[in-house]
Amino acid sequence: MKFFYGWRMTAASCGIQFLLAALVLQSFGLYIATLSDEMGWSKTALSAAAALQSVEAAIIGPLLGWVVDRFGSPVMIRFGVVIMGLGLCGLSQIDSLAGFYACAIIMAIGTSFCGYFPLSVALVQWFERHRARALAIMSSGLALGGLAVPLVAWVMQTWGWRTAALSSGLAAILIGIPLSRVMVRRPQDLGLQMDGDEKPWVEAGMHDSTRHIQTTPAREFTARQALQTRAFWYLAAGHGMALVVVTAVNVHAISHMKEGLGYTVAQAGFIIMLMTLGQLVGVMLGAWLGDKFSKRKIAAVCMLSHALGLLMLTFAPSVAWLLAFSAFHGVAWGLRGPLMQAIRADYFGRNSIGMIMGLSAAIIAIGQVAGPMVAGILADLTGDYRWGFSVLAFVAALGSVAFWLAIKPELSRADP
Repeated sequence: MKFFYGWRMTAASCGIQFLLAALVLQSFGLYIATLSDEMGWSKTALSAAAALQSVEAAIIGPLLGWVVDRFGSPVMIRFGVVIMGLGLCGLSQIDSLAGFYACAIIMAIGTSFCGYFPLSVALVQWFERHRARALAIMSSGLALGGLAVPLVAWVMQTWGWRTAALSSGLAAILIGIPLSRVMVRRPQDLGLQMDGDEKPWVEAGMHDSTRHIQTTPAREFTARQALQTRAFWYLAAGHGMALVVVTAVNVHAISHMKEGLGYTVAQAGFIIMLMTLGQLVGVMLGAWLGDKFSKRKIAAVCMLSHALGLLMLTFAPSVAWLLAFSAFHGVAWGLRGPLMQAIRADYFGRNSIGMIMGLSAAIIAIGQVAGPMVAGILADLTGDYRWGFSVLAFVAALGSVAFWLAIKPELSRADP
């Protein structure tokens, strides 16, 4: 039996996610902690860089959605890995806060072009029955990338943060470009069908009787029709509240463990690595559970786990609490993350999924901005992260309610 090309794309997407996580997303906190000490910049000022990245995603999200729906994501992904690499190379040369902001924005543009959004759209076009599994495998790259955080920390301590940034930028370009060239817009472009079927899913009239799930929607929603549903807004709210915690942890967890709990950067990096192992476990659970059970209910439970994990990090009196944080937060992140785009494709179909995800990104960015900024501002005002992290944990718990209410919408046959 011939190996389905969609799984090759899934592996390449996993590799690109690994690069993003290892070199930018989960290593960004290392730069925050190091630059705060070396340059004397405040946490609020450094957190603003993460906020700028999220604002960029909100501004260009709908535009990216339109471009992806119109032209496909492969070209965008190839362009994105180059931009991300150039942003990291530029970071190695900065000597001012303005330069740091500029490089943060360039890296944000690059990661938007080659990150979770366009990669998800690419895989959604190739998979129907195995959608959650493919997205979970892709997301394992994000989890595996976190395992490289201690390596990046070691490079920083041995040769300095400038060398770490420059080498990261070169690696992003040299490895990312070949991986991006694997991406193909649709299976029909290679004479294939979704999921590797010999016939189109709809023409074959098949149902996934083993799982009692038919993921093909009755009709395809347009972006306008999706916006008129409660499910769109509940999903966006819940997703944004999840990223409140995820982005705050990525930006500030290492600084909190170093300054508030008394651990070294290397020790904090090790906890982040364990958190990433938990994330990888969650991704594996998602690949197994995501196509079998209600995605929104799984996401609702994960939000409670996010909240509990963040509180353990906040008030950790011992290493055991940090280990528990790495498990609760990491598993929840890995399990919930791949379901976010899979559930949108299940609810609204594939024809306008790029624009629907892009419009969602504009709303979700509020959480991405708020998480690091709230934690950073309250840390500067109070002297530690306890108040900020506690507030964000409460927000995460509210996100559980949003997902629970995000019931699948029905599209009337009378709708245009």
